Order: sequence, then structure tokens, then C-alpha cells
Amino acid sequence: MAERILIVDDDRAFQGMLVEALTDKGYEVDTASTAEDGIKKAGAKSFDLILHDIKLPGMSGLDALPHLAEAAPGVDVIVMTGYASKDSGVVAMQRGAYDYFTKPFSLSEMEVVVRRALEKRQMQTELAELKKRGGGSPLNDIIGQSAPMLAVKERIARVAELNADVLIMGETGTGKELVSDTIHALSPRAKGPFIKLNCAAIPENLIESELFGHEKGAFTGANAAKQGKFELAKGGTILLDELGEMPIHLQPKLLRAVEQKQAERLGGTKPIKYDVRIIAATNRDLEERVQDGKFRSDLYYRLNVATLILPPLRDRKSDLPELSEFFLDRANRRLGTDISAISTEAMEIFFNYDWPGNVRQFANAVERAAIFCTSSVITPAEVDQAFSNKQPEAEQTATALPESDLPLKQALIQYERYLIENALRRAKGRQTSAAESLGISAKNLWNKLQKHEIEPAQFKL
Repeated sequence: MAERILIVDDDRAFQGMLVEALTDKGYEVDTASTAEDGIKKAGAKSFDLILHDIKLPGMSGLDALPHLAEAAPGVDVIVMTGYASKDSGVVAMQRGAYDYFTKPFSLSEMEVVVRRALEKRQMQTELAELKKRGGGSPLNDIIGQSAPMLAVKERIARVAELNADVLIMGETGTGKELVSDTIHALSPRAKGPFIKLNCAAIPENLIESELFGHEKGAFTGANAAKQGKFELAKGGTILLDELGEMPIHLQPKLLRAVEQKQAERLGGTKPIKYDVRIIAATNRDLEERVQDGKFRSDLYYRLNVATLILPPLRDRKSDLPELSEFFLDRANRRLGTDISAISTEAMEIFFNYDWPGNVRQFANAVERAAIFCTSSVITPAEVDQAFSNKQPEAEQTATALPESDLPLKQALIQYERYLIENALRRAKGRQTSAAESLGISAKNLWNKLQKHEIEPAQFKL
């Protein structure tokens, strides 16, 4: 299920930009325009994170913090403040906020901090679930009794007990993250932190700081020293997901971290020692990446010791009935439906498909079929609908170029407004799409919307 984020901000254009950016990343987003409304929503619904402006009509964001802690205990709050009042962001953190942004900020910066906060919450949830399950083996969470899966489970059980670093390889959607969770849960480090980092999701200019931390003054905006993921994982495990996407210039430093369990922070000179187990996961053929000069051979050989290769779903189709029961039960709980089974004919369609997206794609297909199902049994008709992704093509609205006898400066201002409005009209009010078509950043577009007093909502259908 998508992680849910609440945005509390009275600037409708800025709020809309955040909604678009976060929705595009797969999050479910709700909004409020006042602190009072935000507190009410936080108490009535379940959220994983709250983005809260400080300057609001009525109650301020600072005053709202204790009320949010009471209404939504355990949910982190990231506050947003104008540059002139950035000290209030520091005050907010002293009062319990997780982090703060100074407006205007880049979307890439916002996405990194949001992801970090959600990873922290996910880790806490996973640890709580492990404690709740007690004596049940985490291996039971890996579904499948086919020969390939039994071999994988046996290897997981052996590898988990060791303190060796692990490389997990497999196609997208085969369950690499679930396997890494299981290895950590079964390892002697299970009580330690489990820190995850997706190497493909972090902008290249930020990944070194995310991994190894940075010292104060290491770069513009580094106002304080920050620990990296390797330091945060002390006594536990770090997952380097999508390792094949690691920039080549950072791989020597990563090799040192893998071999010597130490490295310097960005801008630092003193090596920091790591007490951490490394799990690396990739859907790439690393040998091929080595041959192409995109991955260091010494790093690959150093990691390719305790290796797990996960089978694609097409090679373990005997697991489909058990998987379908699990995903159908999950769909019923998520959607509030009461579907008892998948018909034999519908299952035959599933068996005849090769599942290039593997288990993840199968889970989505079952849930989509459940959405379309109007009875207690999923039939081939619902499966056909689940596989259909056809959407009606959007109609394009042509707009003539404006004519003007104004002086050049005023005409350029008018023409800029025209281009922005036309881009918003074509994008149906979506600011991120409009910014992309204009060839500017979403942050730049937002500034221009303020300048021209344009309301993006008026262009939505």
C-alpha cells in the first residue's frame, strides 16, 4: 500500500506542486490549509509523514507540533519555512519536528528527506512486526514451496547466520528487499538497525553524502555535520539496493568501506570505522557492467562471495496458487472486499503468462482484478481488465500566439505568461509536467506562478 503523506500549507500553488511531485513518486497525498484542519485530519486518518508550513492563518506550525504529536503519535513532521525565518525551523526541530526545509527548495532535496523519514518509519514498523511475531521464523514470510524457492530459503538460512556481506541478484520484482529483510531478521544483528538506501533513487550529487555523511562546510548549505547511512547502521545492517546504478567515481570509496569497514565523511579527513554488515541487491548483470566499464571488477569480486540469485516467477509457476491466496487476502483487507477465490479459468490465464515484472507484477494484477470484481470469485473477465492499461488519449488544445503592440519588456512578460498558461493548459494544471515541457525546474515555475499570480487549479479538467 502506498505511503500516505499530509501536506499542511495555505499556498495553493505551492501545495499543488508538492502534491504532484509526491504523487508522481507513488505516495498517497492529502492536504489541509490550516493547522487546525491538519490536526483534525491527522487524528482522523492514518499518515506516514506530515509536511507542515510554519506560517499559517490562525495557529502556527510551531504551535501545532504538540497537537500533532497527540493526534498522530509516532508520525514524523517536516516543517517548511521561508528563508527569512529559517531559525524557526531549528526551533521546530527542538520541539520534536523531524527536519525542516527553507522555501523555496528543490524537489530533489525534498524527495531525499521525505524518503529518509519514511525509511525510518518503515524500519520501526518492521522491527515492531518482528517482535509481535515472536517465535515465528521470518522465512515464513517468503511464499513458495517450489524447488527453486526451497533452495533459496535454505541458502538464506545458512547465509543469515554468518557475518559475511551478501549480494542478492535477481530481476525486478523477484523479492530482493524481502530477502534482505529476512537475512537481517535471522542474523545475529537482528536487534541492530536496518538502514536501506536505493542507489538509483538518490541524485548523483547527493549519494556520497547519504552514504558516508558530510562535515560542516563540506558544500554550500552544509551548515552542520551529518552522519551517513553507514554510520547510522552501526551494530546492524545496511542494504544498498540497485547497487548496479552506483556512480563509477564513488565505487573506489565504497570498495574501501566494504573491505576495510571505514571511510571519510564528505569534506572530512579522518576515517570513520563502521560496525556494519552490507547487503547489496541488484537487478543488473554486474559481470556485463564490469565488461562495459560501468562497474569496478574488484568491487564486484569483493561482494560476489555469499551470493543469492532469486528465480523469476516464470521459473516457479507452481507457487502461483499460494501467492494468489496471499495477495487476494491482502487485496480484501486493503480494498474492503470479500472475494473468496480466483476461478480455475482465471488462474489458467495467470499460468499462461510469463510475468516479466515477476511477483510484484502478479501482486498488482491480483489487486487490479479484485477492484474490477463484482462477485465473490475473480473470473477471466476481471483478469483481462487487470491486464488492460489502455487510457483514452488526451485532446490537445491549440492556442494562437498573442498579438501585442506593447514595448518589448512588457511584451516579453506577457509572452512568458502566455507560455506558462499554455503549458499548464496542455498539462491539465500539473505543474511538474508543465515545467518539464517548458524546460525549467518545478521550483523555477513556482516562482514564476507567484510573479504572474497564476492559479494552476483553473487549468485542471
